Amino acid sequence: MSEEFLAYIGWLLRIFGYLIVARALTSWFPDARHHPIVQLLYQITDPVMVPASRIIPRIGMIDISPMIVILVLFTVSSQLTGQSSGF
Repeated sequence: MSEEFLAYIGWLLRIFGYLIVARALTSWFPDARHHPIVQLLYQITDPVMVPASRIIPRIGMIDISPMIVILVLFTVSSQLTGQSSGF
């Protein structure tokens, strides 16, 4: 595969990681769930987050699956783009 294509895929993974960060931040505001933009955010991220939440157990009341998914996405993204730093 070409290096530009891999860099593009890495860029898309990084954007998806930022969407998951935004999703995690919206959990602090329960009423935000009804906003159309937040609903779109959940629709975009649900295909990854729902299976991850089933696999990764909660620690008490804290769901750490977004944190793990973000770390994996940023690590893969930095490997594809050839960057040495993650975030």
